[in-house]
Parts: sequence; structure tokens; C-alpha cells
Amino acid sequence: MKYVIMFTSTPEADAQLSAEQGEALYARVYEWFQQHDDAIADGGAELQPADTATTVRGGGVVVDGPFSEAEEVIGGFSVIDVPDIDAAIALAQSWPMLEMPGTSVEIRPMVTDYSQFEQ
Repeated sequence: MKYVIMFTSTPEADAQLSAEQGEALYARVYEWFQQHDDAIADGGAELQPADTATTVRGGGVVVDGPFSEAEEVIGGFSVIDVPDIDAAIALAQSWPMLEMPGTSVEIRPMVTDYSQFEQ
């Protein structure tokens, strides 16, 4: 089953990392992607910081920056293909950045069967 996993963090906590801590953590993230290559259905993507976002709202309103009330932001995502939600949870629990405060991995099943929308 395919899931999108979204890696979230709190920018304030991320900014507290020293350059050495950041390098060590990113090395573990790179290793994590290599270890789980068989489950990752795409290369994933790290996103630029939230303050680079542009949001389009209903009525054609365009706003610089994210339009979110949340303290945490999505920093990247990947598509995984695993047998079930338990396997997706186990994979997410091994995400190296979970040791950082305010970090989480959101898991959402993908819609892969669009037959329900056919008429």
C-alpha cells in the first residue's frame, strides 16, 4: 500500500542545532534513506523553509508565506510502498530526526483507486 510520509519540524528548534549537530543528523538521514530504499517509492524531496512559501486561497487570493496556524512546518515528504499501516508506522518511527523536539512524521494513505469517481 502506498503512503505519503511528511516530515515536520519546528523551525525554532531546528535553528538551535549547531553546524556539527546538523551535519551528524543529516548524515543519519541520508543513511536512513539508503537503509529503507526498498520501501521508498520515490526519491522524496526536502522543501525550502516555510517563509519561502506562497499560498493560493479561494477567490484567487495569493499570500506570501504559509497560511497555517501550526507551529510545525512540513520540511519534506516521500512516497513509501509498504504492506500496511503497521509497516508505515514502523518505518516512520525510525526517522532519525524524531529525536528533535517538535519533530513528527505524518502518514497518509494515498488514493490509488479512482474507480469510485468514474461515472
